[in-house]
Amino acid sequence: MKNITEQFNSEFQPFKALLLYRHDKAEQRTTYQHSDKQTHIYVESYDIGQTGQPINAHPLSVKEMATLSEMLQTAQELKGGYLKSRSLLPANILYVNQQSNGYAVWYTPPQEVRLFFVDSLKIPSGKFKIPAMVWKANAERLSVYAFKGKNKPTDKTPLCHAPYLNIYHSGQVCMGTVNIAIGKTECLEDFMHLWERYFFNSYFSHSISGNNSTKSNTTELWRSHAGTDADFPQDELIKIGYNLKNIIE
Repeated sequence: MKNITEQFNSEFQPFKALLLYRHDKAEQRTTYQHSDKQTHIYVESYDIGQTGQPINAHPLSVKEMATLSEMLQTAQELKGGYLKSRSLLPANILYVNQQSNGYAVWYTPPQEVRLFFVDSLKIPSGKFKIPAMVWKANAERLSVYAFKGKNKPTDKTPLCHAPYLNIYHSGQVCMGTVNIAIGKTECLEDFMHLWERYFFNSYFSHSISGNNSTKSNTTELWRSHAGTDADFPQDELIKIGYNLKNIIE
């Protein structure tokens, strides 16, 4: 996952200042009507010198206006577009929080997907049938869970450990060296699609939980199911002691 420690230790330096001038000019329309006011705005741009003093005063250039416009547009997108659905909410969405560091919770039914494993595990990469899953993600972090059955879960549906490698007991996914590039302008449908693609297209490499994500040895379980076209054995799922409602903060 992304390491943002350096951002907290970085010192931000001012490099540009804008000074806005306003001139209100009264315009007399007729002798019997009130005068209208016309407001004229002039924007002056300053560079910030090494000593922190404004220097190089000049009218705001077209290039500077374009940069400012792009920044403001991005800010507006961050405010209004993040995790918004293009139209009706997707049928598999369970919960959406659109606050500053918002997140979404959704589910996928049992399905057949392609899974990838590093060579050292001696598990052939290929198509596997997997159980129903619950996904919870923000722009930087993903957690996954499993549940028994195939119907849409309710807030009382018991959750189980996701039966995969590279998963912490909390459900958080260790994405290793995968470069996560999900911005806070993604619509809900793209957000969900990107996270599923990141998860299934990454290589499972090791067990974080000591191969205890399933009742039997997790690595051996996937090794035995490689190339069999067998349904995932739901009796291998281990309940984690809380339900869907508990992961919605």
